[in-house]
Amino acid sequence: MSKSWVCEVEQAPDGEYFIQMTDEMLEGSGFAIGDELDWIDNKDGSFTLTKKKDTVWVLVECVAQYRMRYMVEAPREHPEYAMDTVTMDEAKEFSQQYLGEVITSHRVVSQEEALEMSDVDNDYTVGWDTANKMRCFFTKEGETREYK
Repeated sequence: MSKSWVCEVEQAPDGEYFIQMTDEMLEGSGFAIGDELDWIDNKDGSFTLTKKKDTVWVLVECVAQYRMRYMVEAPREHPEYAMDTVTMDEAKEFSQQYLGEVITSHRVVSQEEALEMSDVDNDYTVGWDTANKMRCFFTKEGETREYK
């Protein structure tokens, strides 16, 4: 069973929230002075505190691949003309098969840079607050997407 304590949440002049922890609380929780903590809202007026992990945001860029098929009528003496019809995007799709994604690059980015890219790539969300963008577009460590 985990230990719990009741503390008063205080606010510093710069707007940051903090709590004063006793030596007993530090020892019992495994926290140390100066640790950054994640505050998890338990939705009952209480919070669970965990030590913030040393993580980074990584932008992973991929190319999705599909095998596409088109059935195109062409002159017997020039069957290659069918390729022109497809290249010009004039052919009806016959079938497709998703082949997966190929990762083309990855790099570490700051959260601020990622949010700026989000506003460019998803311009309809420019007015959203940071928390909503993070919930919708950022995958936290250990989290999986909600839909498949």
